[in-house]
Amino acid sequence: MRTLPKIGLLKGLGVTLKTMMTPATTAQYPHVKPDLPPRTRGVIALMEENCTVCMLCAKECPDWCIYIDSHKDTIPPKKEGGRARTRNQLDRFAIDFALCMYCGICVEVCPFDALFWSPEFEYSTYSVRELTHEKERLRVWMDTVPAPPDLEVGAEIPPEISDGLAAARKAAEAQAAQLMAASQPAAGGGGAAGGGQAAAPAGDDDIHVEAQVDQEVFDQLVAEGKSERVARAKAKAAYVRKEKARIRAERAAG
Repeated sequence: MRTLPKIGLLKGLGVTLKTMMTPATTAQYPHVKPDLPPRTRGVIALMEENCTVCMLCAKECPDWCIYIDSHKDTIPPKKEGGRARTRNQLDRFAIDFALCMYCGICVEVCPFDALFWSPEFEYSTYSVRELTHEKERLRVWMDTVPAPPDLEVGAEIPPEISDGLAAARKAAEAQAAQLMAASQPAAGGGGAAGGGQAAAPAGDDDIHVEAQVDQEVFDQLVAEGKSERVARAKAKAAYVRKEKARIRAERAAG
């Protein structure tokens, strides 16, 4: 008497048939870059200016892969008769990504927003020693950190952001005033000496260039192994520099 196929065999054939009908999701990396979410945990970036050497990240790291060295500087008092203060100055901040397990505890515990997640992940190397990224390289990763999401409609701007914007605006105004004061004597001296000095090239502040991607620079950086995000940012900077140089040359000639 013939026996019917067992239910297990039928289930196996069903799984095989379902897999055969499912489209392939394999990406031909590195020829095809994956479209990762913007908050992907790729590498940890350091905003050195925000680091106060509080050592919380190194203390909380379960892998002990964060190395920090610092020294103390004495800051003179702001007012006469005041007391001098000491401040920690960061000498070394390094993360050994050969030990890091990407838990993100260091980013979470940092009270001064000095550490961020960057979606950049293409930093593999043939040497384990090169996986220890010093602060200079960690600072470069900051260029790949996505901007924070916009505030909700009607939300109040946090005081630390409003204070920072006010300080940046004040510094920009002071710098513009210094440039204006420096350009006025030069313009007056050029008029007294003759028309040659009056045709001196103007500063970059009055030259506005809409940033675009310099395709030649972009292709060159990508060919050198740079990520598309970094290559695009540097290609835009190169385009702006080139355009400003061209405009200055035209002004000098005209």
